[in-house]
Amino acid sequence: MLTTLRNAWKIPDLKKRVLYTLLMLVVFRVGSSIPVPGIDISIIKKVVDQAGLLSFYDMFAGGAFSNFTIFALSITPYITASIVIQLLTIAIPSLEELSKSGEDGRKKITSYTRFVTIALALLQSTAISVGLFSNALISKDAFSVIVVVSTLTAGTAFLMWLGEQITEKGIGNGISLIIFVGIISRLPGAVINTYRLLREGQLNVIQLIVFAIIGIAIIVSVIAITQATRKISVQYAKRVVGRKMYGGQSTHIPMKVNQAGVIPVIFASSMLVFPQTLSFFFKGGYENFVNKWLSPSGNPGFWIYITLEAILIIFFAYFYTAITFNTSEIADSMKNNGGFIPGIRPGKPTEDYLNRVLTRLTLAGALFLALIAVLPMLVFRFTTIPFSLGGTALLIVVGVALETMKQIEAKMLTRHYQGFLK
Repeated sequence: MLTTLRNAWKIPDLKKRVLYTLLMLVVFRVGSSIPVPGIDISIIKKVVDQAGLLSFYDMFAGGAFSNFTIFALSITPYITASIVIQLLTIAIPSLEELSKSGEDGRKKITSYTRFVTIALALLQSTAISVGLFSNALISKDAFSVIVVVSTLTAGTAFLMWLGEQITEKGIGNGISLIIFVGIISRLPGAVINTYRLLREGQLNVIQLIVFAIIGIAIIVSVIAITQATRKISVQYAKRVVGRKMYGGQSTHIPMKVNQAGVIPVIFASSMLVFPQTLSFFFKGGYENFVNKWLSPSGNPGFWIYITLEAILIIFFAYFYTAITFNTSEIADSMKNNGGFIPGIRPGKPTEDYLNRVLTRLTLAGALFLALIAVLPMLVFRFTTIPFSLGGTALLIVVGVALETMKQIEAKMLTRHYQGFLK
């Protein structure tokens, strides 16, 4: 990884993209330190500490939620909006046609996603301001509420724009990198807190070793599964066009075990936070129901929560893989170019074969993602380790780091092909 970064730094265009990405991420961290006006932050911290499920917001926001800064909502409304639009794309034929109509169609869908993001940000910021954190308002007049709601909504809109700029002009996926930086920004504080617990005797060396072993095992497993690929052999028949002969070579179709990456974990976690958002509006019976049945700190809510998380991860793994890996188009392309899988007839039999292989690979990858997301919660609940391992956070951090490095390597291949192969 260090060698790749060093080589990328020598290429002017890549160096410019890396510097642009770093600058935008610095802007994100600076904004994460600017507090929302008219709010008593001490009350916010108490509420976040008491409501365990709100730690998900704080994890994505890199501590901006508990400090109630202008980026307190982070990028979660955009993630939820993306889920809604992608589901509607399948359910509504006109949107499905729009998604297949090329660049113009994708731009329109992106615009719809932005509008839904702003609507969700307004909903969440209003729910937080007049609901959960109403006691934190220094002044409860209409103007103060409007200022808080507008600031939080504008912060989310700016982050959405920032992520798109990073994707277009920088390196990697901008939205994923914002989440990545938000998570790792809490690492220094976690190390200091661990040292304090160890020095005060609240954490012994055995617990720390167990924690480190589990963390390293999760990281190694995530890297192994993310890199794991099944290669489907493809043979192209020889054909003569004019006086030249084409084809005759062998290649392969790379099919990843974890085709969807960390997207299913992010989507599943975002969906499970939605009932908590509604509880900001509906106090009393609904709030008690959510805390008991849909919260990882509730009983039996803990078991329901981890079961729903595992089911949603598996669902979104299949859903996202079906969107990004179209076996029908691959089979048609192979048939039109004289390609075939040895032992499999071109056309529909090839599509069926690819679907069968993809289904099995996706199941293995989805079960792994669900296990990694759920296992740390079980360890935290049934051991005396005084802090959560954060399986979801590790999945996101490792996954985003690997994908970003792959993009850097791909750009290096296109600009320095011969030298990179040597």
